[in-house]
Amino acid sequence: MANLNKVLLLGNVTRDPEVRYTPKGSAVCDLGVAVNRAYTTDSGEKREEVTFVDVTLWGRTAEVASEYLKKGRPVFIEGRLQMDSWDDKQTGQKRTRLRVVAENMQLLGGRPPGGAADAGGEGRQTSAPPKTSAAGEPDEDEIPF
Repeated sequence: MANLNKVLLLGNVTRDPEVRYTPKGSAVCDLGVAVNRAYTTDSGEKREEVTFVDVTLWGRTAEVASEYLKKGRPVFIEGRLQMDSWDDKQTGQKRTRLRVVAENMQLLGGRPPGGAADAGGEGRQTSAPPKTSAAGEPDEDEIPF
């Protein structure tokens, strides 16, 4: 039997991402993405529902997300589902959480006023890090979007 575990999300970041590092030095970043669904009920009433999804990014993608994504910015995530399970320390009950492990990320939207640190690219992938000037600021010609 064939299997496929693929997730495509297009939504808005719900909190500023922060990168942390594993003891072996791998970058990891957890962020939330809100995905909206608009629909019309049988009675003709228009409604909208929001689904909040936890996303984990690894490696250079995690570092880029931490540097360029901010709360409210649109983002496209491509990844896979992963089920986490653990024992709750307070209640002793078994807990589970479904999340998306990102394999690819694209920054969306135009560059907002305020500089590169708040910027998102117009659908460009974020695989190459920007070069920096002598002052440590990203070189405008080298930002990957």
